[in-house]
Amino acid sequence: MIAHLQRASNTVGLLSHLYGPGERGDHVSPRLIAGEGHGAPIELLAEPDSLPYLAHALDAPVERLGTRAPAQPTWVCSVRSDPRQPDLTDPQWAAVARRLVDATGIAPEGDPDACRWIAVRNRPRQVHVVATIAREDGSLHNAYRDAFRLQSECHLLAAELGHLPIAPQPTHRTQETRMPSPSITITAEPSGSVSAKGASDDLSATLLKHAGFQQIDDWYGRRHRLPTTTPADDRAAIATHAAEMLRAARYGVDLDPTLDTTTAFTAANPLGPYAAGAELLRLTEQIRSAETGADLKQALDHLLDPEHGALERIREALEAAGEQITDLDDEAFQLADRFGFAEDFVHSAMSELVDSEDELLGVGRAHQPSDQAQTRSRWLPQFRGAALAASPAAAKAQVSSSPDSRSTQPSAAGLPPRAPGPRL
Repeated sequence: MIAHLQRASNTVGLLSHLYGPGERGDHVSPRLIAGEGHGAPIELLAEPDSLPYLAHALDAPVERLGTRAPAQPTWVCSVRSDPRQPDLTDPQWAAVARRLVDATGIAPEGDPDACRWIAVRNRPRQVHVVATIAREDGSLHNAYRDAFRLQSECHLLAAELGHLPIAPQPTHRTQETRMPSPSITITAEPSGSVSAKGASDDLSATLLKHAGFQQIDDWYGRRHRLPTTTPADDRAAIATHAAEMLRAARYGVDLDPTLDTTTAFTAANPLGPYAAGAELLRLTEQIRSAETGADLKQALDHLLDPEHGALERIREALEAAGEQITDLDDEAFQLADRFGFAEDFVHSAMSELVDSEDELLGVGRAHQPSDQAQTRSRWLPQFRGAALAASPAAAKAQVSSSPDSRSTQPSAAGLPPRAPGPRL
């Protein structure tokens, strides 16, 4: 069982997609199977012609936040089961959806101020859970570790359903096949020549001659040598190339350090062939040497830029790896999904750090004056009081003191529709 987590900015556009035919026309009988609207009639609104009203009912806690509302308040989790296993029924998928919103904290069991959510089925072996991250009490759900919690809960659900493959029993071999590892020593001689001594089989001889060594057969035995007229740079390059080929053929090679070109390469790049890792290492040093918030922002821009930053490139690479695995092997979908999980983690990290430029510029500056802090402290309780007045717990407390309070609550069915917009 695999879960894929996303965030969106337009709930009505998302619902129109889920209840529509789909990009490939593969949506079949879209229907609501579970949800919690905290008083909103989501069961009656879950129809194709009422989707703007359903989106408005889900977004009501977000709209109460006003300017504090996040840019992407809609939480979307798509869950699919193993195609090699029987499909689940609607009640079973509804139970799966409830387990997931409880495990992530979107809607913990028994929480009267939990987020509003619905579960929609429009394809076999799959369910979509849509929620808004604004809680009924005016706070926001912390989605930092949702991807990890979803993965853990899906693994637990798959185990309970018996969908996990049985690990193959190890095959005990009565005899291990071991490859010989003869040793070859490549040294620089005082005369300026380079000699290779040790193994004298035909394979090592072929590899040494291919690298550029000359073979000598005399009463001392078979050995290989470079002419003394070989330039110093060429001697080191040929010796290093020969050592690499011999090691690839599982020979033990003792290479003279003065002939090892990888040592000079390592001095310029401490991570050797891992150039991307070396660039990130230099970026880390630049971050550590920042003296002001502006310097820190300039360094972190190489990491956080939404189009060209290192995190975005890593996310794209993980996404491409998962797609390539699927293209190469249809049966390796579990491995591909693991790369998808990693992509989700990187995406979550990027979401946590979005719009942090202004805060970085303020790092190290003097704190705001006390009169501004007092002004802020005066208007913060107003927002929280308004949010608490709309929560179910506060509404229940007002029933006894306001007998006609029901007549003052707006009807979800009479709310104006919201124009659909692009999905993110």
